[in-house]
Amino acid sequence: MVSRKLCFSMLLGLILTMSVASLAFAEDVLQVKDALGQELRMDDKVERVLCSGPGCLRYLVYLQAQDLAVGVDDMEKSRTMFESRPYFLAHPELSERPLFGEFRGHDNPELIVSLNPAPQVIFKTYSTMGHDPRELQEKTGIPVVVLNYGHLVLGRKAMEESLMIMGRMIGREQRAKDVIAFFNDTIADLQKRTSGIPEDQRPSCYVGGIAYKGPHGMSSTEPAYPPFYFVKAKNIAANPEAGEKQLQQATFSRENLIAADPDHIFIDLSTIQGGTEVSALYQLRNEPCYQALSAQKGGRVYGVLPYNWYTQNHGSILADAYFVGKILYPHRFGDIDPAKKADEIYTFLVGKPVFEKMKKSFADLAFTQIDISELELK
Repeated sequence: MVSRKLCFSMLLGLILTMSVASLAFAEDVLQVKDALGQELRMDDKVERVLCSGPGCLRYLVYLQAQDLAVGVDDMEKSRTMFESRPYFLAHPELSERPLFGEFRGHDNPELIVSLNPAPQVIFKTYSTMGHDPRELQEKTGIPVVVLNYGHLVLGRKAMEESLMIMGRMIGREQRAKDVIAFFNDTIADLQKRTSGIPEDQRPSCYVGGIAYKGPHGMSSTEPAYPPFYFVKAKNIAANPEAGEKQLQQATFSRENLIAADPDHIFIDLSTIQGGTEVSALYQLRNEPCYQALSAQKGGRVYGVLPYNWYTQNHGSILADAYFVGKILYPHRFGDIDPAKKADEIYTFLVGKPVFEKMKKSFADLAFTQIDISELELK
């Protein structure tokens, strides 16, 4: 006859075994909460995804998981002479993936359900654009994970959370951590290089031609232009009282620009898409009101890479910051070749050096001193 003590031991062992088995099963189930607070549960390994909305596919490339995308929106199908999306330049093969909808989140549920292979998850940024994420989930039967794209300046935590959510879901959590560490380390380096410079030794500057849903002219700027922000530049358009609104494109009147007369002027080269009617370069050369600017007369006008191209290209922001730092504080950036630094950044983030391709897209003016009088403008 089996003793009560032995029976209890056998029962306890069985319970422990069942508990361990249950725990192992639980570890195979992935549970996440997206930016809208929806909790999602995935029982299978995620190997097929769609990325909807501005910048979403960029994050997938950052995580070295572009092969998981089973379709793309029509932004990835476009072909123009201007291109400033490093992830697309590094992976043009993405344009060959099947179409699932229009850009800015205007997804087509019928196209999505017809994809073969079918996606297991749809990641979606800027959820108020285009197709409603919950409605899209109902129509397709595919989980939609909403991500907050974030921002390198005031929205870094949101960006990091989105990278981690995507990373966890596709089994690239360590890569997500590496990308976050890369951003933090790079920003820390920029800030360290420019720390301790007295305010009266910081030259004033202005950036014109900032893109916002298309090209704009000289008056289009950004009060909290990230490359200026990271090197503590004295931005004449800054407005600290504006809070997060500083991160948005704004108009800075020519009268204010002329009155402030910055030491250096940087031109976001997306402006040349607009042709002579819009281009900040054309305006600088041809409009009399700009002829008196000290930077214009002194040859201190420079081209920077567009970064707001299907939302923010974080790598281009950092690359521009090193170039701006080199111009404003050459003694602090003596070891930096901005073009080489740009390709270091792009190689880590998107897998290939693409600076020369982008420079060529914008008349070879990126990271150069621009002689307005000699510039050929069409």
